[in-house]
Amino acid sequence: MINTDTLLTALKWRYAVKQFDATRTVDELTWSALEDSLVLTPSSMGLQPWKFIVVTDVAMKAKLQPAAWHQAQVSDCSHFLVMTVRKDLDEAHVDRHLARMSEVQGSPIEALGKFRDMATGNLDKARTEGRLDTWQMHQIYIALGNFMTAAALIGVDTCPMEGFQPKQFDEILGLTDTPYASVVCCAAGYRNASDKYAPKPKVRFDKDELFTRI
Repeated sequence: MINTDTLLTALKWRYAVKQFDATRTVDELTWSALEDSLVLTPSSMGLQPWKFIVVTDVAMKAKLQPAAWHQAQVSDCSHFLVMTVRKDLDEAHVDRHLARMSEVQGSPIEALGKFRDMATGNLDKARTEGRLDTWQMHQIYIALGNFMTAAALIGVDTCPMEGFQPKQFDEILGLTDTPYASVVCCAAGYRNASDKYAPKPKVRFDKDELFTRI
């Protein structure tokens, strides 16, 4: 485990990069570890209602950039991560998760019946109340935060991005007729030495203003 100084140093070093160094690329081993951090992200009931699209192809980045208000991070970063959620999460997805639980943990499917009833019941309730897709969209931000923290700990820069047109992204990435929809993106790579925002101190409210300790 890392110590507290290592954690806080990494988080203070991290910022939302405005200018990436387009000449630098995240190596395969490092990127693989970051993908693993996404795999290990917690989710409600462990259902993992997402799919992550990793864009490194220069031509594809060029197609996406206009739909992200021409932000340079899309084209200049090493890896552009599009985070999508599964729409209208259903029993079939729950069953896939149960099959994976059985495979990994060695539990017989029959022993997971109560969990299945609980999971499908929660999904049905959320669907009836019209908040199912919103619930899933909230899950993706857990993955985003986990990814950004993991990246900072190993010295990879990131920039979270909501400034894009999801429907256009879905069309470009071939998601329109799939169960998945784009929600948020994150550019990853290495900061450009000329990025004036890198050395600026973070502006945060004082700890005592943010916390109530009971």
